[in-house]
Amino acid sequence: MLPDNLPASLAEALSARGYDQLTPVQSSVIAPEASGRDLLVSAQTGSGKTVAFGLAMATELLVEGSFPPAGPPLALVIAPTRELALQVSRELEWLYAGARIATCVGGMDASRERRALSHGTHVVVGTPGRLRDHLERGALRLSSLRVAVLDEADEMLDMGFREDLEQILDATPTERRTMMFSATLPRPIVALAKTYQRDAVRISTVGEDRGHGDIEYQAVAVAPSDIEHAVVNLLRFHEAETAMLFCATRDNVRHLHASLVERGFAAVALSGEHSQNERNAALQALRDGRARVCVATDVAARGIDLPGLSLVVHVELPRDAETLQHRSGRTGRAGRKGTAMLIVPYPKRRRVDMMLRGARIAANWVPVPSADDIRGADRERLLTKLAEPVELDDEDRALGQRLLETKSPEDVAAMLVRALRASMPNPEEMADGANEPQRREDGHRPGFDDTVWFRLDIGRRQNADPRWLLPLLCRRGHVTREEIGAIRIGPSETFVQIPRPIATRFAAAAAKSSHGGDDESGIAITASDGPPSMPRGAPRGRPSNAGGSNAGGGPRGGAGGGARYRAKPTPPRR
Repeated sequence: MLPDNLPASLAEALSARGYDQLTPVQSSVIAPEASGRDLLVSAQTGSGKTVAFGLAMATELLVEGSFPPAGPPLALVIAPTRELALQVSRELEWLYAGARIATCVGGMDASRERRALSHGTHVVVGTPGRLRDHLERGALRLSSLRVAVLDEADEMLDMGFREDLEQILDATPTERRTMMFSATLPRPIVALAKTYQRDAVRISTVGEDRGHGDIEYQAVAVAPSDIEHAVVNLLRFHEAETAMLFCATRDNVRHLHASLVERGFAAVALSGEHSQNERNAALQALRDGRARVCVATDVAARGIDLPGLSLVVHVELPRDAETLQHRSGRTGRAGRKGTAMLIVPYPKRRRVDMMLRGARIAANWVPVPSADDIRGADRERLLTKLAEPVELDDEDRALGQRLLETKSPEDVAAMLVRALRASMPNPEEMADGANEPQRREDGHRPGFDDTVWFRLDIGRRQNADPRWLLPLLCRRGHVTREEIGAIRIGPSETFVQIPRPIATRFAAAAAKSSHGGDDESGIAITASDGPPSMPRGAPRGRPSNAGGSNAGGGPRGGAGGGARYRAKPTPPRR
């Protein structure tokens, strides 16, 4: 049940929107002890903060239950990004029926905004830079302001808007009411609150908002070269109504977006290089279903709320736990369930484990869905869809009858399945999913009777693993997986077999990729006499029988050729 102390107009708006109860943060800001007070609120993304400050400031805006004639703004809401400001405006429009709300954000028509301000408003929502510009030009008059709201205050300070915020707040009446909403309360936020708030009520609902309760966190470990393939398979396996993929840079957004579109995904991109019109068009395509995948940078996605967003994929790892939560908070909003997937390169698994522990997030480590997994999920989705009741008109039945006159029911059903599969992007084969290479009876793979050892300056202490070393060797040495023999991992170094006929070419390519700047791993690859564990009498460059089948590149020795590694290689003895 909604509380009895809500104004009738707001209660009606909430009920029409489907609210039967308030979230913890919404209940806290309208509690008697918070009435009329400055507020310093810490709450998780997606906890209903916009409606919360809309409810909290209603007492300053309404006169006998309705809005007075429009004039200089009574309330000012400052948000860090254009998308968040536009979303706040949309939320307040349905909550405040009859109010005049002006939005002032960069990238929009400034002259139109000035006209809207001159005609009178009740609430102004905007970004710091554009609000400051209107203030300096005299278009924004704050002499009558009763309440100021800073939404995502921590983000605005991180983005360098402190000077803008101070100039705007300094232009407001000292008796105004000030509310700061933030996911966290770092020291700069507390300092800003001491300067511009009076005896503020501190509200924290982080523990009550079910923090991560509506978001299921999963992590997949992949070879660095397989990240894009993992993205494709995750999108195909989950088939989310809307999915958001996070990259670290504009260039990476551009590349991944182009790659997904080429594969057949209906995808849009959001980054700082896109104009406001392009961003608006992308968001509208997501809202009306013309696009289902959004590739974005952190800043571009700040404040975006897409009702059908059920999957967030961290294609590139967030820089810290706070960024992880902000990104993931795009899903699992307002009681809806969502999934956040982290794609973790093998060498960075330990760092991610530490980040998750620090954020108190329990993530399940799962394998990347295989092509067979995806095809199985497709079959189940198709059967479920066909079992749903549908309304068929006479034209549908007539066309179905014509098909049955020329084709059997089995053929029609098979053609339907084929048409469905043809409309979907193909899944990708992952690097560690190939079949084991063939070995001869003596334990050696064909072509590995005469080999040269190479040394990598990385071992178990650095999380070395054949699953990601194998693609790296192929990329650095310009060889295929079938041309790599045994991989033996020690505490701080790894040894790899390469057939002698291609060893010179492998060494040259590895040196060139390292010196030419093509290597992102920082791992040195040099020729070697072999692992220290080899017997003294054994011929160098040739696998020793002392290691049994492992020396010949069998599965326990980390064979190449796309083998699935079931155990770590025997560590060399020092």
